Amino acid sequence: MEKEHQIFGIRAILEAIDAGAAIDKVFVQKEASGDLMKKLLAALKRNNVNHAFVPIEKLNRLTPNNHQGAVATISPIAFYDLDILLEELNSANKTPLLLILDQISDARNFGAIIRTAECTGVHGIIISKSGAAPVNGDTVKTSAGAVFNMPICKVEHIKDAIFTLQASGIKTVAATEKTDQLLYDVSFSEPVAIIMGSEDRGINPSVLKIVDEKAKLPMFGNIGSLNVSVACGAFLYEAVRQRQ
Repeated sequence: MEKEHQIFGIRAILEAIDAGAAIDKVFVQKEASGDLMKKLLAALKRNNVNHAFVPIEKLNRLTPNNHQGAVATISPIAFYDLDILLEELNSANKTPLLLILDQISDARNFGAIIRTAECTGVHGIIISKSGAAPVNGDTVKTSAGAVFNMPICKVEHIKDAIFTLQASGIKTVAATEKTDQLLYDVSFSEPVAIIMGSEDRGINPSVLKIVDEKAKLPMFGNIGSLNVSVACGAFLYEAVRQRQ
């Protein structure tokens, strides 16, 4: 974790939360106690800040400083509000091409996807507040800096974001092997959001139930799946092909 992208100490983290800082995750010492710690835990819950309870050894590896049982990672970018992004796209008369990342947790995969998305004209990426990969040094490096040019929206729940998009006339397409339809049979020339699932579980079944369409890549080898960033690139370039 880059030192410039972390804060440590309970009071410092509380102040960052109150200031509305873009906190990716807070690591809290297991079984920590005290009035100040209770105040922090309440603030994390109240503001729905992604956090995890870890042994003190983990915190000591994150920083040699007096962390008081809490270390937070801070995003180097500001996140977009989804409604504002949709309003901007509508005002600019653009045909939205969006990405939804359902619990992709590897920062390097996240960065590679952002890089490809920027190269293919994606207008924005939607991730969940909890369970998503952080925007950290690995993300920035793997994205080749594209993360600073790509609007990224953090939402409470992926399903709610999908409902919002559908209400705005944007079709949602899930990239999943749980379908007979190939991506070449799906129209990406209209307003569309492509949904990519996590590295280990794919797209959440509850999300699959509400999407407009499902599509898969043709697979001919013995291995049943591609790296998620590679699969995402294939979907995005099919969208590019259709939109040219």
